[in-house]
Amino acid sequence: MKLVITITFTLLLARITSAAGPTFNRDIAPILYQNCAGCHRPNAVAPFPLLTYKDAAKHANLIALVTAKRFMPPWKAEPQEHGFEDERRLSNAEIAAIGEWVRDGAPEGDPKQKPTPPQFAIGWQAGKPDAIVRMDHPFRIPPDGPDIFQCFVVPLHSTEDEYVKTFEFHPGNARVVHHALVYLDSSGAAQKLDAATPETGYSCFGGPQIQPSGMLGGWVPGATPRPLPSGAAQTMKKGTSLVIQVHYHPSGRPETDQSSIGLTFGEVPAKGVTRIIAGTRQIDLPPGNAQYQVTDSISVPEDADLIGIAPHAHLLCKDMKVDAHFPDGRTEQLIRIKDWDFNWQGEYRYTTPVHLPKGTQIDMRYMYDNSTRNPHNPSNPPKRVTYGEQTKDEMALVFLQVLLPHPQDVAVFRREFFLERIDQFLRGAAPVDVHPASAARLHALIPRFDVNHNGTLEPDERLAMIEFLKGRLR
Repeated sequence: MKLVITITFTLLLARITSAAGPTFNRDIAPILYQNCAGCHRPNAVAPFPLLTYKDAAKHANLIALVTAKRFMPPWKAEPQEHGFEDERRLSNAEIAAIGEWVRDGAPEGDPKQKPTPPQFAIGWQAGKPDAIVRMDHPFRIPPDGPDIFQCFVVPLHSTEDEYVKTFEFHPGNARVVHHALVYLDSSGAAQKLDAATPETGYSCFGGPQIQPSGMLGGWVPGATPRPLPSGAAQTMKKGTSLVIQVHYHPSGRPETDQSSIGLTFGEVPAKGVTRIIAGTRQIDLPPGNAQYQVTDSISVPEDADLIGIAPHAHLLCKDMKVDAHFPDGRTEQLIRIKDWDFNWQGEYRYTTPVHLPKGTQIDMRYMYDNSTRNPHNPSNPPKRVTYGEQTKDEMALVFLQVLLPHPQDVAVFRREFFLERIDQFLRGAAPVDVHPASAARLHALIPRFDVNHNGTLEPDERLAMIEFLKGRLR
């Protein structure tokens, strides 16, 4: 009889326990560890950690509020056919569990049910780099004034080609480093610009002021370095320099920064990798306009596999959409963000590459709200806003990282893409964007090919100019 009572009591207790509400150890910790701990941990970008019960219980009401509103975790991309790695989008069931846990008083639960907290690398997140490079000297940032865009040239002095598998940027001073882009220069042009200025680096508002030979990538707060897919690496020709464009935002007191980059190298790649950019400088937002649209289209010059996408705009953008229109008539959404937030941007890596056959058209459409209804509008009353790199200016860009069948395909792909954009520019196909320096050189060439001297290029004249440029780029 005693055995029967004991078994019955045990079963009853198990049923009661299973029917009980969520606990931190059994239900909430797995959600936080999977989706939040990457930023909510010591010495990371979030304001407090979420690794222990004490951490979570202290902020329980806030956690329930921001997850219910889907403000946290910060994942902006909408669900789509080709999903992204490391998605931090909570399910409805997970959000409901957090809410119920808080309403029940945020119980801790059985310690034996708590999963092992995630472990994070100290220092370099992608592991110990094969090489660490940094700016030669600290750069001084004044306490106030406009944002600063400074390019720092770091010669690598490599005597042979190297193949970058992982790139990781470390801000030297997180209080003032807003974001960074890292370009490759094998021409020596950036070193000449650097030598012509007395300060460390050179001012580079609007871009690196050179035609880069490639791009390693970018960094924004919270970005996680990811190695390239198997068989791929970014080729750096011997003698290449890194050109690090850093966007500084003054903090209210004098600051200095000396940022660094960790590089991990791989074997000679079997595939090529490069980035292309769609976007335009033709932005002019009237005050009060809540539905201002900016568009651009690019054509993929050769077969490629899209592995990553990084849209970029500033404070007034509210909705962005990038689609691929394939030669067979199909259309696929590459990314859609319905509530763009300047403070939560980064590169999205696809779980499986999106194949882009030659001739695929990539269309971007960004919507801007320059009215008082936009809570992110920095001006009240609203002011006219045009293209620029200051935070209160606007931009419309999307960076696309693609894999190519062979490393030698990179040069051809980049050349053909550049020539396609030049052809669009010469045809006046708005809103095609060409850097002002390149545009000036192109305009200077036009009279040479304007055979009938009518001030514009006819189709045969434009073709002759494109063929001339193609020869110069080989």
